[in-house]
Amino acid sequence: MARKTASTAHPSPGAPDQRIKKILRDLSAMGSKENRIGMARYGINTQNAFGVSVNALRKYAKGLGRDHQLALALWDTGKHEARLLACFVDNPREVTEAQMESWIAGFNSWDLCDQACMNLFDRTPYAWSKAAEWMRRTGEWEKRAGFALAAALAMHDKTAPDDRFIDLLGESIQWAFDERNFVRKAVSWALRNTGKRNRKLNQAMTEIARDLLARANHRAGGERGGTAEIRAARQIANDVLRELTSEKTRARLKK
Repeated sequence: MARKTASTAHPSPGAPDQRIKKILRDLSAMGSKENRIGMARYGINTQNAFGVSVNALRKYAKGLGRDHQLALALWDTGKHEARLLACFVDNPREVTEAQMESWIAGFNSWDLCDQACMNLFDRTPYAWSKAAEWMRRTGEWEKRAGFALAAALAMHDKTAPDDRFIDLLGESIQWAFDERNFVRKAVSWALRNTGKRNRKLNQAMTEIARDLLARANHRAGGERGGTAEIRAARQIANDVLRELTSEKTRARLKK
């Protein structure tokens, strides 16, 4: 997607309202109609978007530093890119459970959900408990957030024991029968990320996928057809098995 670059300097410390106004002006200058069209093409909600790429936002966020109060104010603007910025500048040590619940209630696009989970929520003390809690909820964005958080933990929590991931995702089969596209992709993402951590988890996630496939085929009475929920579960299982049993993945794990 085409993008403009901001020609203005990053806002300096000052009155919070003035900082927010300055940031919103910068984001407006950085955005474009072409970017909004491109974002919409990828399924991003552009209702309150300026049309700024994530890469440009990351660069801009570096000039803002970590600032919890600024993050809260940015989120409250309701602007799509301002909320993404909030995920990049917030301090995970200052994030509360109440804030996480408030923000998840405001998710209306997959990119906002994923960036919050991958860049902020997974670094909070509540990451594991919220992942387990959210993946059991019925709301589309809440459920996606639960699995996106699990996928992020698989990438970033280097010290977590294998059994913690197995416990977290061991019941994922019952949540995988969901025809909603954004949920289906998040379940697959969590299983695949976890299965690429090491050999033990590769085997565990592969077994989960095989069990899921068997259950889907049993419900459908065969390897084809079935309800939308069954077809979604079958697709998750096949995607996970394809990646986790591939020569590329197995070769990397042997190293």
